[in-house]
Amino acid sequence: MAINEDEESRGQEQIRESLLQDENSPADGEYEPSQKSSQGHHWMVYFSTFVSVCGSFEFGSCAGYSSPTQSAIREDLDLSLAEYSVFGSILTFGAMIGAITSGPIADFIGRKGAMRMSAVLCIAGSFCIYFAEGALALDIGRLATGYGMGVFSYVVPVFIAEIAPKDLRGALTTINQFMICAGVSVAFIVGTVITWRNLALTGLIPCVVLLLGLFLIPESPRWLAKTGREKEFESALQKLRGKDVDISQEATEIQDYIATLEKLPKPKFLELFQRRYLRSVIIGVGLMVCQQFGGINGICFYTGDIFETAGFSSSIGTITYACLQVVVTGIGAAFIDKAGRKPLLLVSATGLVLGCGLAAIAFYMKVHELSLQAVPILAVTGILLYIGAFSIGMGAVPWVVMSEIFPINIKGRAGSLATLVNWFGAWLCSYTFNFLMTWSSYGTFILYGVVNALAILFVIMVVPETKGRTLEQIQAAING
Repeated sequence: MAINEDEESRGQEQIRESLLQDENSPADGEYEPSQKSSQGHHWMVYFSTFVSVCGSFEFGSCAGYSSPTQSAIREDLDLSLAEYSVFGSILTFGAMIGAITSGPIADFIGRKGAMRMSAVLCIAGSFCIYFAEGALALDIGRLATGYGMGVFSYVVPVFIAEIAPKDLRGALTTINQFMICAGVSVAFIVGTVITWRNLALTGLIPCVVLLLGLFLIPESPRWLAKTGREKEFESALQKLRGKDVDISQEATEIQDYIATLEKLPKPKFLELFQRRYLRSVIIGVGLMVCQQFGGINGICFYTGDIFETAGFSSSIGTITYACLQVVVTGIGAAFIDKAGRKPLLLVSATGLVLGCGLAAIAFYMKVHELSLQAVPILAVTGILLYIGAFSIGMGAVPWVVMSEIFPINIKGRAGSLATLVNWFGAWLCSYTFNFLMTWSSYGTFILYGVVNALAILFVIMVVPETKGRTLEQIQAAING
């Protein structure tokens, strides 16, 4: 049934004044009340954020696992290239399923319940990999960790956005992306000095910390309010804001906002493609295509093998890669509200094209035996430029833009669609990478370079700048 546009306009007008007036909008359209959040002590908010981002660290650990372990796993278990490609890429397939189901799960059993379930699956998956004696057990373990990773990718930032006061939310939500990069980097570095089985067990550490921490932190007050648990809602909010803080105004405004939100029409999936929403959907989905089809997961998953193929030390290259990723991600997070979204995307995509170009030249020279002594340094420079460029913008900015451009009544479904496209691209890229490298090493990087060049055109022609504008201004400009 078509959406009643007059009803939708009235509903949005009722909440226009109460929506958050900055770019760092909470996930799923959640509301941040007007009460000054600088009152009271925020130690419980900090602690709750720390506990939840253990899931982000586990996300990164799972993503980074395959890069330093490829040679050892294939040798120990006698896996073919095709079998290892399935193992490497099935993580993203599991994450795709996890991302699709994460919203309903988090709404049904709560944010804490979803994180608890994800941690248990990641622990089970890690043990499967540790005890694996063949491809089947490896794939089952990888699929389980991937599913948990997909749920974490949704529920952790949502939980942080729902518990954090306005003046802290921007800083706290950036910790999610930073911890993902930290998890990847630690896996890269530790994987160079311990066996692949023991590396699988390191994923247990953040999961155990998360499981224990969940007993000590409150559930999201907004989820409790949505489910009608009034006493638990007030108790959780009080615990987060401090026992001496008057939460009555904040509690009332949250409940009023949620009641109004429930009245807004929720379009069906196909209605996302009607004219009034089409541009925002194109922007959100298009940025996810640019992010994933430019090659990031293939290069991230198989970094060690790329360095070895180029004739460079896998250990040194991987450690350098890992350190660079963390530092540049931190820089990008610091500048996103100063430089703007669009400039960071353009700088990032340009760096990706240059990085792919250098790597392509290096592998072309190796194949044709031209200046072989220059091949390793060119390849390493290209890969490091690529990961630095990705970390500064293309890694995080598409998620920020996506959270800003969708009207509140389509945010859930449209966000799920964009997330699905993202994980599908991650799976396809990671699965095909080894086959592409076998086909043509330099051709692989030329292909990725072309995709990133097209991303530059997409950003210039389609993506708006959203810095310094209210959500209403952004959405009116895009969907009006």
